[in-house]
Amino acid sequence: MCGKAGDYVIELQQAKKVAVAYSGGLDSTLILKILPEHYGAEEVLAVTCNVGLTDDELKQCREKAELLGVSWTLMEATDEFADEFITKAIMANANYEGYPVATSMTRQLIARKVAEFAVEQGCDAIAEGSTGKGNDQYRMHNVFNLFAPDLKVIVPVRDFNWTREEEKRLSAEYEIPYKAGIGDDLTMWCRSIASGAIDLNQELPDDIWQWLVPPRKASDKGDSITLRYVEGIPVELNGKMLGLDEVIAQLNVIAGRNGVGYIDMFEDGIMDLKSREIYEAPAAQVILKLHRDLEQQCLPKEELQFKKMVDAKWAYMTYHGEWYHPLKADLDAFIAQSQKPVGGAYKVDLYKGNIVITGREAPTSLFTPEIRSIKSRGFDQRWSINAARIRGLPFEILSKRNAVLEALEKPAAKAKGKKA
Repeated sequence: MCGKAGDYVIELQQAKKVAVAYSGGLDSTLILKILPEHYGAEEVLAVTCNVGLTDDELKQCREKAELLGVSWTLMEATDEFADEFITKAIMANANYEGYPVATSMTRQLIARKVAEFAVEQGCDAIAEGSTGKGNDQYRMHNVFNLFAPDLKVIVPVRDFNWTREEEKRLSAEYEIPYKAGIGDDLTMWCRSIASGAIDLNQELPDDIWQWLVPPRKASDKGDSITLRYVEGIPVELNGKMLGLDEVIAQLNVIAGRNGVGYIDMFEDGIMDLKSREIYEAPAAQVILKLHRDLEQQCLPKEELQFKKMVDAKWAYMTYHGEWYHPLKADLDAFIAQSQKPVGGAYKVDLYKGNIVITGREAPTSLFTPEIRSIKSRGFDQRWSINAARIRGLPFEILSKRNAVLEALEKPAAKAKGKKA
């Protein structure tokens, strides 16, 4: 079988038993129908890996699979996503160009789960709904190759070069229901809205948000919260000990209704193509801001400076589909070690998109006002007299060197002027 788009023709891979990474969205639902018709699939297994879908979205996944006569399997991964992925992201202050790394993590978790399932079920191929213009094809393919290296990888949207409108028309012809309006990718950590489909100056309607109330419409009252961290991870919200998933769920609501979490940015994708990306991430913005502040209190300067480089590399590797790379594990080990003293409690006001810290308490803080404060005599200023002179010696030497250079340059400038 061949796939054709314009003058470009490819030979479609044929497979008998295919596991599909199935989200219930337009792309992954359409390929449940396409696999038997164009790829020779005799058995199609739809696998939904739940990393934060709503009950209604899970219900739609099951109903669409049943409508198409496809076996549907649900794999719960919310706990693993929170405990193994988001915890590492928080400790790494995970931020790629302003994006709180999220979808790039879920794609690799989903890919591993589906690959392991496919191998267990004796499949000869895995299929997923990425486009050829985006990032997910690389993230998922990397993981498929690692955990199911002998299986074929089938990506129909890319093979047929479909546009979104063409997919909608095909779905209508097959009588496959799909969600109208702007698409999204929902995780508990961050929600991506219409990735790659938002025009440069397109206005965003207020009804596209799930958690966020736009700052101009947020309450004039605001909310005050307390959040406590232990070894870099939030464990207590407003005086109640909670699991990380529950902390995130509650903060998405509280911070979101106060206008926190709006992200509108240009993003450099894996293919070095820029796209305008829209995200809402209320909990992530609060947790990451306070975590960075807590690290500034509890870690020494040299460690902070080095960790910023490690954090940047961590975010880059995760975004680029390298979650299971050996170097990524090495970075994890350093980051985890650095978090042992990172603990404390914060009081915070959330108001119309602002996160205002009003109170800090960190038993392991390196901030020592009894020494540093100009109100205190804990540090005798006279100790710095000779220290400052020693610190300035290199600049005294530079001054002498500069004077020599200036003296050498004057005759050369005069000689140049005479020649001219």
